[in-house]
Amino acid sequence: MRVLPVGEDALLVEVSSGEEAQALHAELLRRRAEGSLPVGEIVPAARTVLLDGLSDPARLAAELTARELPAVPPRAERTVEIPVRYDGPDLTEVAAHWGVSAREVARIHAGTAFRVAFCGFAPGFGYLTGLPSRYDVPRRPTPRTAVPSGSVALAGPYTGVYPRSSPGGWQLIGTTDLVLWDHARVPAALLSPGTRVRFVPVATPEPAP
Repeated sequence: MRVLPVGEDALLVEVSSGEEAQALHAELLRRRAEGSLPVGEIVPAARTVLLDGLSDPARLAAELTARELPAVPPRAERTVEIPVRYDGPDLTEVAAHWGVSAREVARIHAGTAFRVAFCGFAPGFGYLTGLPSRYDVPRRPTPRTAVPSGSVALAGPYTGVYPRSSPGGWQLIGTTDLVLWDHARVPAALLSPGTRVRFVPVATPEPAP
């Protein structure tokens, strides 16, 4: 673990894996909830956790470096089901990369229990982990200038759902009509770190005659 100062009242904690970052994030949230950690924001990322709004960052830095990392917590109880049509334009390429059929890609993906490791890139976008490392896929060599809202995509070890149309280089394997980000909803983001996610296949509509 490495603890770095960020400005006057924040710390960036670096760990060696996504699992350690998730465990540390869960422990820090627990301490804030019980009142033993006065902090404004706790923001997880792939292998870091940012703590902002600290009254005594030096003291906390010393405390964190003296402690062992907590054990990986049990999975969060909240589960979000995302209906998905496996109709993405990169489905065939992903199938070839995995060495299976397109139908098998859908079966493997829908049969995986995912967890939101962290959020970023765009409001409502969650980086979901759960697929074994043998299913990692590279980003596209040339990003698309516009990825449709609701696109279910893969890149590296992560699955994500584009909450709105934006440029992107992930491999698109499906589509959902579920709204990931709604500013009129509380909370606006459907996904948050620690949330479990399952993708539920739905039939792809037949083209009109």
